[in-house]
Amino acid sequence: MSHDRARFRSIAALLDFMAGEEALASLLLEARARDGAAPDPTHDVAHALRVALWTIRLGGDEVDEREAIAAALLHDAVNPPKDSPERAHASERSSELAGRRLPACDFAPEAVTRIAAAIRDHSFSRGAVPATPLGRALQDADRLEALGAIGLLRCVSTGVRMGGEWFDGEDPFAEHRALDDKRYSVDHFYTKLLLLAGTMCTEAGRAEAERRTAFLNTFLTQLGDELGRGRR
Repeated sequence: MSHDRARFRSIAALLDFMAGEEALASLLLEARARDGAAPDPTHDVAHALRVALWTIRLGGDEVDEREAIAAALLHDAVNPPKDSPERAHASERSSELAGRRLPACDFAPEAVTRIAAAIRDHSFSRGAVPATPLGRALQDADRLEALGAIGLLRCVSTGVRMGGEWFDGEDPFAEHRALDDKRYSVDHFYTKLLLLAGTMCTEAGRAEAERRTAFLNTFLTQLGDELGRGRR
């Protein structure tokens, strides 16, 4: 395990590292192929690389960077649509795929077990608290993607893909109706996004989540100002 984390300051540096690792380069090519087969800007290679970078950062010296990158590249390998009944099992299916694929990538059996378990337990819908440093770092890194500027874009993009609206024009902050985040993207801020910081497993992940949550709150306040009404 390398402890020189200073090299991982950017996606470009991450890609440079991966280019020198045959197994990781192979997994990246496979992830790009999945992108081409079923494009999804919320779960594409760019998302996986950001998750990889943050998994390394949050895992610190307790997490091997090769395992962190492999877990990130495979955590959404099976990615049914958000409204599919199979969505609840996506992390389990991705974990099973990782368990089959990684032995051929020079990962030791114990590493494969760690990576597969981290992938299985990372998803929000599963409600699991990962038992390993890798699992905790991967889960936090993936949840950070739901926050901040990128999280806002992903939320709205997912809502549109599911046929939803940005917000309820008459009651945008659900002051006089029940929240419905399947229909309105802004409702999803209140049902999930603004609550995520409290679910973080790592101290660094929580600090970054709180910073990104502050941005979402600023956005909601601005939205209320532009609509001429306060927000909840």
